[in-house]
Amino acid sequence: MGLFSEDIAIDLGTANTLIIHNDKVVVNSPSIVAIDRTTNKVIAIGEEANMMQGKTHENIRTVRPLKDGVIADFNASEQMINRLIKSIPTLHRKFFSPSLRMVICIPSGITEVEMRAVKESAERVNGKEVYLIHEPMAAAIGIGIDIMQPKGNMVVDIGGGTTEIAVIALSGIVCDKSIKIAGDVFTGDIINYMRSKHNLYIGDRTAEKIKILVGSVIEDLDNPPEEMSVQGRDLLSGKPKQVIISHAEVAKALDKSVIRIEDAIMDALSQTPPELSADIYNTGIYLAGGGALLRGLDKRLSQKTDLPIYVAEDPLQAVVRGTGIALKNTERFKTVLIK
Repeated sequence: MGLFSEDIAIDLGTANTLIIHNDKVVVNSPSIVAIDRTTNKVIAIGEEANMMQGKTHENIRTVRPLKDGVIADFNASEQMINRLIKSIPTLHRKFFSPSLRMVICIPSGITEVEMRAVKESAERVNGKEVYLIHEPMAAAIGIGIDIMQPKGNMVVDIGGGTTEIAVIALSGIVCDKSIKIAGDVFTGDIINYMRSKHNLYIGDRTAEKIKILVGSVIEDLDNPPEEMSVQGRDLLSGKPKQVIISHAEVAKALDKSVIRIEDAIMDALSQTPPELSADIYNTGIYLAGGGALLRGLDKRLSQKTDLPIYVAEDPLQAVVRGTGIALKNTERFKTVLIK
């Protein structure tokens, strides 16, 4: 079968889907699909569909097939996965589509039904051998932690839909917590803040841009980003208007959600067995996922937990890197892969 089969690792994220093939990230695209309402056909996926978000007319709708890290729209997610796999350059040139060996990552708080939905989606796009791996586990492997050791490591993966917190030792998750406070909630917080403080109505894409350019969780940063001008609709007059926003305002907007993430981390720490707590005291906490890029988050969590906090290098790709490593060494990681 080796001749006609290909190995791919997929990080099916709420915000972005990443695919690794031949040890390279070959697809990194927003998890968005644009659908024609009249024919129900997919017009665009990924970046192209993302450009349409918030700008469509009544015949086109943009959907995000994954919500909180799990498949919410089965049909759209399947078409998205199918098109993304077909867009991989090396598979694109093949005369007929090869059978695929896949490792797909899933949130740790996922139910059996949701797991089956992911698996069925993969099988429909020619997945002959499908393995699933829990997100925090993949993140730990991607960061470079040796998960086989009898030593506790804590990983916090702040994605688009969920924040996954897990204490890992001996290739297993000892205690975990999955909360639905992550990138999407931060975006919503910014929209609400702009509404209540500036009477400015902005869309998801603008809020996402604010989060990336001036996003912060503490007000006194060592090297703060420049202020940003934001355009939207004035809620009082209905006219388009522009306001200037700074990182300190974004920190105020995100404060409540960050407190909930802090509480979840404290909760997970309080459930950790004492021997592993001793390990975590020495090793600290590892941050992965897009949320780890928020300015000052490591400092703030460090103050809350009194532990050293390490941000993974390229936190956005930590999970997919780990998924790729697990795919290459399926024998070694067979205890963490769910068949």
